[in-house]
Amino acid sequence: MTSFVVEADGGSRGNPGPAGYGAVVKDAADGQILVEVADPIGTQTNNVAEYRGLIAGLKALLDLAGDGASVEVRMDSKLVIEQMAGRWKIKNEGLRPLATEAASLARRLRVTWRWIPRERNKDADRLANEAMDAAAKGVPWRSSVSAPAASSASSSAQGSLFDTADPAPAPVVEAVAVPTTPATAGTGWRPPTTTATTLLLLRHGETPMSVERRFSGLGDPELTPNGLAQAEAAAARLTREPYDVQVVVSSPLRRALVTAEAVAARLGLDVVVEPDLRETDFGAWEGHTFTEIQRHWPDELATWLADPSAAPPGGESFGDAARRVQVIGDRLVERYEGRTVLAVSHVTPIKMLVRSALLAPLAALYRMHLDLAALSLIEYYADGPAVVKAFNDTSHLR
Repeated sequence: MTSFVVEADGGSRGNPGPAGYGAVVKDAADGQILVEVADPIGTQTNNVAEYRGLIAGLKALLDLAGDGASVEVRMDSKLVIEQMAGRWKIKNEGLRPLATEAASLARRLRVTWRWIPRERNKDADRLANEAMDAAAKGVPWRSSVSAPAASSASSSAQGSLFDTADPAPAPVVEAVAVPTTPATAGTGWRPPTTTATTLLLLRHGETPMSVERRFSGLGDPELTPNGLAQAEAAAARLTREPYDVQVVVSSPLRRALVTAEAVAARLGLDVVVEPDLRETDFGAWEGHTFTEIQRHWPDELATWLADPSAAPPGGESFGDAARRVQVIGDRLVERYEGRTVLAVSHVTPIKMLVRSALLAPLAALYRMHLDLAALSLIEYYADGPAVVKAFNDTSHLR
């Protein structure tokens, strides 16, 4: 499994004085910088700036790799490293809230704490000094170099780059025109009625690809034992009130189909396979981690992150996926009007259907997080708009 290094630093000119922090996230295998973050923070002490750098670095890693990532945190601040490792007490009450925030972030990761001398913390030190320069001038921080595959950020790191298994990157992108139902015109199917067509959207359970955080599009991995347990938990929930599932449809990919079959077996229903509920085709990137793609396809990745009409090499763009999913969504609502339909699918199609129901732009796709075996719910009315009533509900897994 991919592991990472976070290097962080902070300082002030005067202690207290104009202060700033910097942090980098690196690939532990080759030291490649994946993310840079820095920010001037006004007048503060060295220790406050160092803690702020640590917090920014941990947030950047969580945004990049998600919960559970393995990381070695390196800082030249003996105080911060020893306090976070639990070997030194926090005597300065002004630092306690920052230490508490950092510890809360660290608990979401697998962290090893390591003190390093300043000369081995050059990347974070450079960023912190740039931020201190900006603080002294009262201007925003701007990176002085362009690190390969690095993302320059200010007070926040990159947006969520992974969605556990079927990944969706999170840049700010231009919207692509995708047909949607006007909010005031209703759905347009048959005569007006107040009976809702309910679409329950269930993401498949865990696979080996999701465990290793690899791009999983049209590849066909099996569910893990945990994934099978997640499918059974979802099935148990959907046999109870208030659910009254009358139709089960599924993506043809095995991870979704096996999840759907677990539910259908409890309900005594057959599974209808709908090919257009499949995941986005990631082409040559299938099976690779985000870090591997950054290393081997840097230009193609940058284009894909910036333009939803761009596709991975040999793959499908998000714009094309949106149009495909819109068609199958409309077809299901028309075909099963007034009924409750369970659709078992993947991250991208489920997000696309929710986005469309909300009349949101395509860029909204990057502001949603969808867990494995999560349940979402949309109601469609022929004489009114679609209504999103639930999203990313995983209460059945707890």
